[in-house]
Amino acid sequence: MTVLAADVVAKVVRSAGQAPSLHNSQPWRWVFGGDHLDLYAVPERMLPTTDPTGRQMFLSCGIALGHLRTALSAAGWRPTVAYCPDPNRRTHAATVRFAPHPSVTDDERDRAEAIRERYTDRLPMRPPTGWADFETVLRSTFDPADAVLDVVPEAGRAVLAHASSLTAAVRYRDAEYQSELMWWTGIADPDAGIPESALLSADERARVPLGRSFPLTEHRPRRTALPDAATVLVLSTDSDRRADLLRGGEVLSTVLLECTVAGYGTCVLTHLTEYPRSRDIVRDLIGDTALPQALIRVGRPAPDSEREPRTPRLALGQILHVTG
Repeated sequence: MTVLAADVVAKVVRSAGQAPSLHNSQPWRWVFGGDHLDLYAVPERMLPTTDPTGRQMFLSCGIALGHLRTALSAAGWRPTVAYCPDPNRRTHAATVRFAPHPSVTDDERDRAEAIRERYTDRLPMRPPTGWADFETVLRSTFDPADAVLDVVPEAGRAVLAHASSLTAAVRYRDAEYQSELMWWTGIADPDAGIPESALLSADERARVPLGRSFPLTEHRPRRTALPDAATVLVLSTDSDRRADLLRGGEVLSTVLLECTVAGYGTCVLTHLTEYPRSRDIVRDLIGDTALPQALIRVGRPAPDSEREPRTPRLALGQILHVTG
């Protein structure tokens, strides 16, 4: 039986906890049993109006699972994953086992370091320089059977902007959605949610037409007169089954971390896949039979941009339980 030391477990689970999630809800819990880690979705942290089926909850757990894989590999362990191992327990997302693998590559170390550096950049961004070569390398880092990654052509940005405004108009009239949004962007939970520093002003939001319509805030102008020119990616999976969502989340983790290593800023967008009509618009745009799960804006911040404060995270004791 291969057993991880307690300090290694704490380190890799902390890294997994840095994964992005819907409104920073962090809907995951890890249980360490000595020779394995079990990942559970936490329905109490699901957003029932925004995510009524729990699709984004499992996608978020998949991103955390991808971060955990990266952290384990950089620590000299090779993980193997069983997805949805208990058919009678829907919240049991995965079981992770591990074997020693002392040959750690520089790429694995860089990607693990990127977990600490990555953040969600909702502000306008410049185009990602060197994208063509980077895209070729990026596509070699994941199995296309796990997820499909499409790059939206420049002509498609207006279509996405229309879908985004359509979703915002529908959501504007949804009192329960607005109440849920306000809760997660307020101060109800100091260890989760989206802090005011991460929200946009009216001018900033107008220059990022693909962004979710979060509550507006007032602060000093940032990246003034910079229109958003980020490249937009669409990540899709074969279905909305839990195992597909988890694998798709792992690919999303890889994309975000590889972009961070390359010096790009990223922002995951899921509001365009929440409303059926806008999801269909995205699907028609990319001309794929797979189901869009998330869009990712990838670009470069302005040279004089200041790093915003980190979004809060749950304490280790709230996401890790040790048995035995």
